[in-house]
Amino acid sequence: MSGAPFDSGFLDDLPYHPEVLLFDALLDLDRDRNRVTCRMPTSDSLPLTRSQRVDPVLHPRHVSGGLLVHATGMLGFVHAYFVLGLRHRDGWVGYGTHIHQATFRKLVSPGAPIIATCEATKVRSGKSRHLVRYDFRFVHEGEICYEGDQTAMWMKVDTSAASTAEPAPRDGSSTG
Repeated sequence: MSGAPFDSGFLDDLPYHPEVLLFDALLDLDRDRNRVTCRMPTSDSLPLTRSQRVDPVLHPRHVSGGLLVHATGMLGFVHAYFVLGLRHRDGWVGYGTHIHQATFRKLVSPGAPIIATCEATKVRSGKSRHLVRYDFRFVHEGEICYEGDQTAMWMKVDTSAASTAEPAPRDGSSTG
């Protein structure tokens, strides 16, 4: 399944460094169904995966469940950007509020990519807030590896009130 890599406008709008986006391509965008599908490469060098103390029997190398939950937040951002038209640079920021259900169906060995789908099942939109409930379905090697039912709140922040905090560098380096 091929897809379009993310353009620089999208990558520059991310609230995280692109390396933790975890997805390398948008495979499907269906605004009518309120759905996006992305490809998530899996490798030994993924955060948390690279830090595992591996034993072939007791603890085989795998994509961490915590990383899959993080991926749902990034996929929610993809949805907000491409389907809802929300831009971080315009003051929109989103946070997960509820994990209603999370099911890990198989251990994901690094190698084949995960095909991750996010569909908004309920959207309550306002001028400065959107409450969105998402269904997530991640497939690895033809089998479901993760399913989730989660809610996020997207809020429009007043960007005219300048922050006194030093902004984080956009290149991902540390300031301290």
